[in-house]
Amino acid sequence: MKLWEKGINPEPAIIEFTSGRDRKTDLHLTKWDIVGSMAHVIMLNDVGLVNDEEQNEMLKALHSLFEVDEKGNLVIENGMEDIHSQIEKEMASILGTTGKKIHTGRSRNDQVLVDIRLYTREEIDKLALLTEKLFSRLQALSNQYKDVLLPGYTHMQPAMLSSFGLWFGAYAESLCDDILLLCTARELNNRNPLGTAAGFGTTLPLNRKLTSELLEFDDLLYNSAYASLSRGKVEMAIASALASLAQTLSRFSMDICMYISAEYRFIDFPDEYVTGSSIMPQKRNPDVFELIRGRSNIIQTLPNRIAMLTSNLPSGYNRDLQLLKEIVFDAFDDLSECIEIMLLMLRNIKVRRNITENPLYNTIFSTEEVNRLVKEGIPFRDAYKAVADLVKNSSFSRTSVKDYVHEGSIGNLCNSEIAAIFEERMKCFSNKTAAEMAEKMMGYVK
Repeated sequence: MKLWEKGINPEPAIIEFTSGRDRKTDLHLTKWDIVGSMAHVIMLNDVGLVNDEEQNEMLKALHSLFEVDEKGNLVIENGMEDIHSQIEKEMASILGTTGKKIHTGRSRNDQVLVDIRLYTREEIDKLALLTEKLFSRLQALSNQYKDVLLPGYTHMQPAMLSSFGLWFGAYAESLCDDILLLCTARELNNRNPLGTAAGFGTTLPLNRKLTSELLEFDDLLYNSAYASLSRGKVEMAIASALASLAQTLSRFSMDICMYISAEYRFIDFPDEYVTGSSIMPQKRNPDVFELIRGRSNIIQTLPNRIAMLTSNLPSGYNRDLQLLKEIVFDAFDDLSECIEIMLLMLRNIKVRRNITENPLYNTIFSTEEVNRLVKEGIPFRDAYKAVADLVKNSSFSRTSVKDYVHEGSIGNLCNSEIAAIFEERMKCFSNKTAAEMAEKMMGYVK
């Protein structure tokens, strides 16, 4: 069944190619396609395009399909192009002529747009909650090891005194900014395209503000042509947020891979959390973090892939846009899996103490020797030159955590301030699940 059939049998190879992977990818959208359809039916009743009895029948039928999907039993059959075709077929099968009214005032264009926006809104919220767990774990580690010193590196060379508290806390604060970008992407995403049809509106008297309220969008996408034009733009915003979060995971994973190596040995994991070699019995490989790094780096290519796919398209719908779904949906799945396994690893991380007592790291205290001379009244540049002459042959007095007092230093991590920022930004993520929304729609049965 094709919603656009006109009595001509299309070439099967054309249908197979143009459907692509939609029969698999669209299963991500099933529950939201049903919820969006329920809101659409309520609106059709409100404007007089379906009567009360038809509304009730359609809502009950849609809710029954939702329950079938919840059990994993709603599939896209062979011969169906997408989930929209399948739902319409099911409705016609259940209700006959009444079921065929489900598409009134809609195009597959605005239908898939609303499905994607509802799906990505939920995925953004789920990802934010998962990120919050990672943030909390990093902050807990930062507080737990705030007094354990660590050599800080720049240019891959020992630079200045750091701490595990500062290191873990740095990545926690990085997640604060990632959450802000995710929140911004969510706000761009949370506007309603339903009712814009194929991008040119309709002569039917739709009440688009009602569907916006029912589906808990912040507002409408007002201009019908922009609703189509926005496809790709909102995915780009989402991709940029996902890429930012992926960058945090990637860089942290790189640190882990270095710090667990034989040359560093700053951290370790229990044997059951590392892998080995088929030929070298001594190997303890950080494969988990190498794969997080690799998968995160692939996710960071997502904005460019979307730009290449959409940047030279004319206005209006183009079939190229179909390809956006799979790459964005997969990115959510990959990023979530990476965070889940990282949480598991960080629950079992081992931190080594007394690292900076190694004479190898004596020079990391030279900058603080410069600062000691500055406190005695010596101009900084003169103090710098005096200490530079001593670096090769001298030992320097060691500083401790309590010598660092300014905000954000190893002695004053400001973790509570960072937590307050993160908590405030998390208020952005607050919508209902699809099941809760479906039950809400059933309240309109008369």
